[in-house]
Amino acid sequence: MAGGKIRKEKPKAPSNNYQGGISFHKSKGQHILKNPLLVDSIVQKAGIKSTDVILEIGPGTGNLTKKLLEAGKEVIAVELDSRMVIQGDVLKTELPRFDICVANIPYQISSPLTFKLLFHPTSFRCAVIMYQREFAMRLVAQPGDNLYCRLSVNTQLYARVSHLLKVGKNNFRPPPKVDSSVVRIEPRKPQPQVNKKEWDGFLRVCFIRKNKTLGAIFRQKSVVSMLEKNFKTLQAVLASLNGSTGEAAVMDVGDQSMGLEDDDNEMEDDDEDMEMEEGQGGGGGEFKEKVMNVLKEGGFEEKRSSKLSQQEFLYLLSLFNKSGIHFS
Repeated sequence: MAGGKIRKEKPKAPSNNYQGGISFHKSKGQHILKNPLLVDSIVQKAGIKSTDVILEIGPGTGNLTKKLLEAGKEVIAVELDSRMVIQGDVLKTELPRFDICVANIPYQISSPLTFKLLFHPTSFRCAVIMYQREFAMRLVAQPGDNLYCRLSVNTQLYARVSHLLKVGKNNFRPPPKVDSSVVRIEPRKPQPQVNKKEWDGFLRVCFIRKNKTLGAIFRQKSVVSMLEKNFKTLQAVLASLNGSTGEAAVMDVGDQSMGLEDDDNEMEDDDEDMEMEEGQGGGGGEFKEKVMNVLKEGGFEEKRSSKLSQQEFLYLLSLFNKSGIHFS
């Protein structure tokens, strides 16, 4: 055009969402670690031996896989995206025997994957996993920490958990919305001898409101009602079994309220959002008194879940069970 200026268009820079001709899907949680120094650090901190079989979850384009192959004997990779490796949803896949697990996973499967690994039937030495920063901090939180929650207590019962690395979001392609952390998980050996559903049901009650006193929580009408129902069911089972052990009977009672398998994020600390039944502490009568006597016997009535250690939780659960009170 007369008097006009022609502006030369700059060539478009390649999208950060591509690598090696593959476009990444954020909906699948695909954020590929691009910093080679971090890749080397993860491999080093995993403590891999030349004889190790390594389970890699979410290998993506293989940035980490190559280093794992150099360090160990064999790498078994599980990836949801069929364009990258053999396809498989790790939550639905029967995992093989392995020595070490290394994973950069979609954050939405953090909780179910963690406990799938912890409950894996064959023992492994450790797992080194990339998590969303806040989730990682919940895993390693200690009594009194702001992020200490049901997830912290549950995980630390079954494993020793340690924070290894902080990883900024700009170390990924495409970058996620939040920063990440690498955590090392070492299953305890031997595994604790606890009824998983009983333990989890107990913690769900304790963490309804972690900063409320246990006395206030266990006075709630819904809690007393649930425990009384479990108690009566157990008594009926014991009567019908004519002398069978309480432990065997508990396994037959079934899941009255708060088991492990209620949703995909069963270990998340979402119980804090449940409403406390303020002013509805009645009901239960003699049974409510029985529950409160257990708390008083152990000195737990005025204590708060946010500050209790794992050993204190185990002790309190044993007191309840000794009185015939069960949570599953």
